[in-house]
Amino acid sequence: MVLWAMAPEGARLFSWVLALFALLATLLAVLLARLLLDQYWKYMELKSIPGFSPWYPLLGNALLFERDGEAFFRQMMNYFEDFRNVPLLQLWVGPLPYVILYHPDTIEVVLSSSKHITKSRPYEFLHPWLGKGLLTSTGGKWRSRRKMLTPTFHFTILEDFLEVMNEQANILVQKLEKHVDKEPFNCFFYITLCALDVICETAMGKSIGAQHNKDSEYVRAVYRMSVLIQERQKSPWLWPDFLYHMSRDGREHYRNLKILHSFTDNVIAEKAQELKNQEQHRSNAVSNGEQSGHKVRRAFLDMLLNATDDDGKKLSYLDIREEVDTFMFEGHDTTTAAMNWCIYLLARHPEAQRKVHHELDEIFGNSDRHVTMDDMKQLRYLDCVIKEALRLFPSVPLFARKLSEECYIRGFRVPKGVDALILPFALHRDPDVFPEPEEFRPERFFPENAAGRHPYAYVPFSAGPRNCIGQRFAQMEEKTILATILRRFSVESAQRRDQLDLVGELILRPDKGIWIQLKKRK
Repeated sequence: MVLWAMAPEGARLFSWVLALFALLATLLAVLLARLLLDQYWKYMELKSIPGFSPWYPLLGNALLFERDGEAFFRQMMNYFEDFRNVPLLQLWVGPLPYVILYHPDTIEVVLSSSKHITKSRPYEFLHPWLGKGLLTSTGGKWRSRRKMLTPTFHFTILEDFLEVMNEQANILVQKLEKHVDKEPFNCFFYITLCALDVICETAMGKSIGAQHNKDSEYVRAVYRMSVLIQERQKSPWLWPDFLYHMSRDGREHYRNLKILHSFTDNVIAEKAQELKNQEQHRSNAVSNGEQSGHKVRRAFLDMLLNATDDDGKKLSYLDIREEVDTFMFEGHDTTTAAMNWCIYLLARHPEAQRKVHHELDEIFGNSDRHVTMDDMKQLRYLDCVIKEALRLFPSVPLFARKLSEECYIRGFRVPKGVDALILPFALHRDPDVFPEPEEFRPERFFPENAAGRHPYAYVPFSAGPRNCIGQRFAQMEEKTILATILRRFSVESAQRRDQLDLVGELILRPDKGIWIQLKKRK
């Protein structure tokens, strides 16, 4: 009797569940139909541009990609060598189409424009870490922030940073001394820790002593985040946040994010309190008629805490954190890679290394004094070595912009909203611009040899209105640290180019490290 009475109630519940499932299925079908229709129209608009196969609805070319980072990068670069004579290519990552650019004139169309400054959709996966700082923001916010931050890279401020670079370079060579006349060792992590110490002290005003503490949780978190973000960017099924957060990678991403943000939060809080104490001390000194001759070392964070926008408003706490995180990421990883590639290439090319040693001896003699700003101007051959290393191994091997309006590239119409993927790694190997492109020849960058070269044939720091704001800082750091190492040591390496196993993630790095041997210079 009771069961009979409950039956209508159960039937009604079943009907509601069935209706709910039907509604969800209808919504899903509408969503899929809309995605497929949108993808179809984009496909039709781009069909005249050569592309890759196989291509599938919704997935695009995603199933074509190798999952392993080293294999994926090698696969992509092999494709672009095969298509060297094709003006541009289309590539679909899931439902998103890209036009791939690797010729100077095609890249100029995008980078020279003040309109195409928005980063592409996959950069959104950096937002949890870097927020919408200088690297990832666009439009009015980017213009305002760029204008506000440009003075922090003024010549006089960079000169203050040079002291930190020299101090950390000297700690590095002390650490390297133990490897003199010993077996080959991987120098990548040593230079990483040095670059981390430099950026921590110049960006945050905090010495973390990474070179004295090899097991740095922060360094591990930075590298792991780079891998996780790259993996997500090429895996459309990991794009929805709710799915990603449930995955193993998503949970690891969250753990590393906590490490990175906790570190930055603590430093900002300490620096704000320190500035408050300094202000109080100065106020007391003035009221007591005292004068302080002590020079306070400035840091990027000091300037952020005092910076104001066009309306005279100070940056919020989150504004400050996203810029500090951005500079910690960009100013640590990129310079690390550049310096390691220089060391490797000089170790493999003794004649170029001899020329660097000769230049250093002429400038510094037998002294162990610090590198100065005047020395920077005289390190002409070392400057060419750094540029040639960045040609062969650009720290950022690829980057992307969203086209904000329809444009024509080599006669092909590219509609508004499509992402342009720019490949410095392939661009820098154009044999029409750089004959025998795989050869290491610093002389390519002598003024007389670079004259007349297409301005967009070489873009290791991007180019146009959205070029890298920190490139002078990076060049200073690389010259200082490399000059300090090479004044003390000569370097050798038996590691062939094909043994590097390049991984083109957010940063171009060797999967197996850089293995060198050191000899003490007489």
